[in-house]
Amino acid sequence: MQAPDLALITDAIRMAGRVATSFVGKTARSWDKPAGAGPVTEADLAVNAMLENVLRTARPDYGWLSEETEDTGDRLQKDTVFIIDPIDGTRSFAEGSKTWAHSIAVAHKGEVLAGAVYLPMRDLLFCAERGKGAFLNGAPIRASSQSDLDSASVLAAKPTVHPQHWPGGVPGFDFAHRPSLAYRLGLVAQARFDAMLTFRPTWEWDIAAGAILVTEAGGTCTDRTGRALRFNNRTPTQEGLIAGGPALHGALLASLAATAP
Repeated sequence: MQAPDLALITDAIRMAGRVATSFVGKTARSWDKPAGAGPVTEADLAVNAMLENVLRTARPDYGWLSEETEDTGDRLQKDTVFIIDPIDGTRSFAEGSKTWAHSIAVAHKGEVLAGAVYLPMRDLLFCAERGKGAFLNGAPIRASSQSDLDSASVLAAKPTVHPQHWPGGVPGFDFAHRPSLAYRLGLVAQARFDAMLTFRPTWEWDIAAGAILVTEAGGTCTDRTGRALRFNNRTPTQEGLIAGGPALHGALLASLAATAP
């Protein structure tokens, strides 16, 4: 990673916000991607085109992995890669909600070294750089120190708290949902919530930037089995995600251990 990469991606992500908000969510043209891959809007594509132009012009030697760019596999030959979600939470954007985000990460040899998550409708800019901490709108943030599962607040979709996943019984934590995985990770990094969980295979572009937010805020972020996250994989997915303060992360893993694949 070049020294000014974090400055580059934070500038670019603010530009993304200006592009996206030039569209009106409910009136932006939208359609479904093939093979049940979810919705896309003209705003997603406009943001993606702008980011690709700006970032790849600035760093022509970096690879490119984006939800809205066909993956040719060329990125696998690159040590350093941009990992992009032009709009994380497209359904929310299309509905006119405010809880969608832009997500940009820079990964080097599988490790995320810088990341930014931006919610333009809420004016929330999360950013982090390896070894330098995590920040929200310029102020440092820290993950929760909560260790008690039954007292915790956890971001999780309803299927995640089905008893089949919890051999010792579902913990008594309170759970809530946000549509954007990147935003969920930002909320954990700033200790608005103690942890987040998802058990489904998870696209790298949804979580790369958010993962470094959590770890630089003093938290722990792994796949659902506790394995370290490595990015720019041939198939760019992770086996779910568990993120939270170190003590709570360990407690969650212990409660889920019997169901790990």
